[in-house]
Amino acid sequence: MLVLLLVATAIRVQAQTKQDTIPAVLVYKKIDTLSLKIHVFKPAGFDAAKKYPAIIFFFGGGWINGNIRQFQKQALYLASRGMVTILTDYRVKSRHQTTPFEAVADGKSAVRYVRAHAGELNIDSNRIAAAGGSAGGHVAAATDLTKLDEPSEDAKISSRPNALILFNPVFNNGPGEYGHDRIGDRYSDISPYHNITKGAAPTLVMLGTSDKLVSVKTAEAYKTKMTESGNRCDLILYPNEPHGFFNRGESFTKTLRETDVFLKSLGYVAGEPTL
Repeated sequence: MLVLLLVATAIRVQAQTKQDTIPAVLVYKKIDTLSLKIHVFKPAGFDAAKKYPAIIFFFGGGWINGNIRQFQKQALYLASRGMVTILTDYRVKSRHQTTPFEAVADGKSAVRYVRAHAGELNIDSNRIAAAGGSAGGHVAAATDLTKLDEPSEDAKISSRPNALILFNPVFNNGPGEYGHDRIGDRYSDISPYHNITKGAAPTLVMLGTSDKLVSVKTAEAYKTKMTESGNRCDLILYPNEPHGFFNRGESFTKTLRETDVFLKSLGYVAGEPTL
């Protein structure tokens, strides 16, 4: 049964690849000579007269490296479900000699750009989700919860997403947690956990219980603080799965299905998952 499910998923992605899967590539931010880009996929059955929900993906890689195409399969699937899907590049140490602070600033710039250009992108500006894995999950969560906006940008346009989908996210950068050694005493500026308040975006967290970078205890504390602040936070644990489990085999299908169910609960997609 599992084999059939995975084959069906692969066939669906391949079929999409032969059709409208060439993304529009747009520059969302310029820093000196550097142009940061997003890849935008149109939803299935695109109608220029409609506004669609959107999801912005941020790749993982410890703020050091990573590939903008990490979430391309998830993006293609969710485009088939009727969403505008966006893969986002942002600054990382190996390519730009930057820190996690620049990564967060870029993430917020990307959300603000998408909202500012919602009209031309056929996006409903009140239904923009952010998603990511590991350090990309950190960037996604930080776009909602932290205030590290670029001073040159229009603060009247919100850089906060309306929903979050986080795959084994690094969302606590305090002492003893991942990234603290690089972030240091400024951790509270970009640590999502330390910035949770009432009004945070509804959040889905998916984590493997054998993750050596993000502990179950850390995730449960995040959920507790979110709930106590009056926010929705769904935590799904995957037994014996390690860090980065969500992009492989059965776990890819399971996490993408849970993503679909969560988005349906928010009214971003309709009907049953088509995986």
